[in-house]
Amino acid sequence: MSCKCRNGHDEKGVSRRGFLATMSAAPIATMTAGQAKPAQTSPAIESLEPVKVTLRVNGRALKVFVEPRDTLLSVLREKMGMTGTKPGCERGECGSCTVLIDGMPRYACMMLALEAEGREITTIEGLMKGEELGAVQKAFLEEDGMQCGYCTPGQIMAAEGLLRANPSPSLEEIRLAMSGNLCRCGAYNHIFKAVRRAAEARRAGGVR
Repeated sequence: MSCKCRNGHDEKGVSRRGFLATMSAAPIATMTAGQAKPAQTSPAIESLEPVKVTLRVNGRALKVFVEPRDTLLSVLREKMGMTGTKPGCERGECGSCTVLIDGMPRYACMMLALEAEGREITTIEGLMKGEELGAVQKAFLEEDGMQCGYCTPGQIMAAEGLLRANPSPSLEEIRLAMSGNLCRCGAYNHIFKAVRRAAEARRAGGVR
């Protein structure tokens, strides 16, 4: 049996500090040895040059340069100045960026601008006739279908898409059609009333 000396070494010359350091390093060495080798990083993809496309927005053919990664939302707002289409979650959950593509409601944040070429795009600005509000816009105003108003353009576009496809929706059909558009203020009852009022106004005016 070895005896401890006052300097911390035993007769075999192993110090307590050295022993502890060796023991603490062992697990680290074991873990390091068991780690998988880092995967080789793939070479960076070179950015493609912008391409010129023609987008038909609100009845007008507009030429614009876009990158392949540009969403329809970003192009409408940043390159065409149509800021009525609002960015929200930008992952297809809130509906604030809703526009009509060939008459059907679509999230502009989930569609590439290149995908929209050759399609008929309608934004909130396209519902007006000069300075006159469209039927759905008027109904939202008259029924107080908004509070903060940020989600309102998307709500109106969803309602517009519904009424173009179904001029006489039931309350349940309205709720279902508007379910993809979130209102953080919770003005849903007013929104539903606005859609019904817009439907009545469009039918009275012979508008489909």
